[in-house]
Amino acid sequence: MPAQQSATLACPGPAAVSLASAMRACVWLAVFSGAVVLSEPAPTDLLCLGLVALLPLAGMQRYDRLLVWYLALWLVVTAGALIAASTSSEIGRSATHATVTLYLCVFSAVLAAFVATKPEAHGTLILKAYLAAALLAAGAGLVGYFDALPGSFDIFTKFGRATGTFKDPNVFGAFLVPALLYVLHLVLTRPLRRSVGPLAAGLVLAFALLLSFSRGAWLNLAIALAAFSYLHLVTAASSLLRLRLAALILAAGLIAALAVTTALQTDSVSSLFSVRAELVQGYDSGPEGRFGGQEKAADLLLEAPLGIGALQFSATYHHEDVHNVYLNMFLNTGWAGGLAYAVIVALSLGLGFAHTLNGTPTRPIFLVAYAALLGVVVEGLIIDTDHWRHFYVLLALVWGLMTAGGPSVRPSVRGHPLHHG
Repeated sequence: MPAQQSATLACPGPAAVSLASAMRACVWLAVFSGAVVLSEPAPTDLLCLGLVALLPLAGMQRYDRLLVWYLALWLVVTAGALIAASTSSEIGRSATHATVTLYLCVFSAVLAAFVATKPEAHGTLILKAYLAAALLAAGAGLVGYFDALPGSFDIFTKFGRATGTFKDPNVFGAFLVPALLYVLHLVLTRPLRRSVGPLAAGLVLAFALLLSFSRGAWLNLAIALAAFSYLHLVTAASSLLRLRLAALILAAGLIAALAVTTALQTDSVSSLFSVRAELVQGYDSGPEGRFGGQEKAADLLLEAPLGIGALQFSATYHHEDVHNVYLNMFLNTGWAGGLAYAVIVALSLGLGFAHTLNGTPTRPIFLVAYAALLGVVVEGLIIDTDHWRHFYVLLALVWGLMTAGGPSVRPSVRGHPLHHG
């Protein structure tokens, strides 16, 4: 038996529990717990910190030069954040924010190294846990929005918008997008008789996302779906798969149109939808609006090469956050940290796109992670995503699967086998 499979964890009784199985269960639970972020620190943070310590001790890690560079770039970001915090008028708040960033990036690198050890098995494990988490959050959002249980409306909604088990409807809506893509992957790769469950799950997720009334989440979903569909069409192994995807997109569009039409029959939904569907809201324009704040941030970052420290822009310079993660990272981490963050995003997208063209066995799930990551990256232009937990999970999947690499099944872009989820 190979050394990495021989380690076991003794337990009372005649049976022994595999250490690897225990660690996989811990990973599943940590990802699943990401569904509940009503406050910070959240329960998922404690579980993820445990994984940072336990996975390396269990030997369930695979690092190569690619992952080392990934972690090194994140360390530049966090070093910049700590330097910027030292210039802040609220050093404690800024330093705490920087420390959370450090934990998230180290967790992402550790989770990526875990994925790299058994890319298909571990990548699928994380996506299954994520889907379960998204269904829990979506279910809570729907229960709260329709006040199905006493007091649920006050807990699971905010400003008349579904928030589920999150404290912000924008994060809640965006959290559901990767799960919707995974559902689409399952429907495409399973026989029709086994697609009923994923289709039902997709309807729940889509309806909950609609009721988040998050323009950013809607944009995120549109970008992610477009990227996933395009990449799947380009890399599909057969014309039958392309036809199946086209039929599924058409059916999903019709169902979505029907669902939206039905939902708009309710006055409360219709009035809020008409407001939220406007491209520019009243609070976006003007010097004190969102765009005015971003202009202030752009001017400020030119004057502060070391940054101003996290959470200081809204406290000192504007009445709200920047609502642009790229400007925000320059302010929070200085020029060095902001550039390192931009490089991480650019490498994730550039190397990731090249990886989609390799006929590796993990390409089907890689398309899910990559397209979902692209959606978050684009949404970052209109909201601050730097502490979104699921952003770091998606990065871990993308970098872990790229690290695992593997020989192409065929040299052709179209040559990959169909793997069932």
